[in-house]
Amino acid sequence: MCNRYRIEVEFDELWRAARPHRDMTNRARPSTEVFPDKPGPVIRNTADGERELVNLTWGMPSPPLVTKGKPDYGVTNIRNVDSPHWRRWLGPQYRCIVPWTAFCEYEDTKPKRTARWFALDKSEPLAFFAGIWTPWKGERGSMKNPRGGEHELFGFLTCDTNEIVKPIHPKAMPVILTEPAEIELWLTAEWKDARQLQRPYPSGGMLLLTTERVGEPSLL
Repeated sequence: MCNRYRIEVEFDELWRAARPHRDMTNRARPSTEVFPDKPGPVIRNTADGERELVNLTWGMPSPPLVTKGKPDYGVTNIRNVDSPHWRRWLGPQYRCIVPWTAFCEYEDTKPKRTARWFALDKSEPLAFFAGIWTPWKGERGSMKNPRGGEHELFGFLTCDTNEIVKPIHPKAMPVILTEPAEIELWLTAEWKDARQLQRPYPSGGMLLLTTERVGEPSLL
């Protein structure tokens, strides 16, 4: 499960690659490291047919049976798109793309887990995850620090792993989009066509970057 990723890119590069119609971030430099229940930039479809660059909170609403009335920390990665809980958000009006340059999976090493970073190549070029988003009203966060009110949330799809990710995290990897045609398909197509993008990214098109012990600074 990917619960950490980063974006190292200038605003103008992201704007050219994603081609949104409007910016809701006031041209803020999008470079950041994103963690669950924290803000991250996405390009989303809107009700008026426009696409906008906006910062949303990472973590879609959890099923009520999971939260049991407690504040929701959110679901960052979505795999089972046949679930009734997720089907409501699979139409184009709820789809988005999530920019990234490197993502992290934690290897189960001892005595501490090891953070392993993946990118398309050593230069960490810009790419996108296939995401979904929704407005939501309720309490986010923890029992100690709940945040009530209106929220705008996002998550991204996962799929089977490729041969690069599998040795570190065999269960799943994010759905990666790199080509303009893929991005357009994800943002506009009917679900029966868009769901074909939920597949592993080719192993030859990405690599494992480096090693980072949990609690230690990155070596990148």
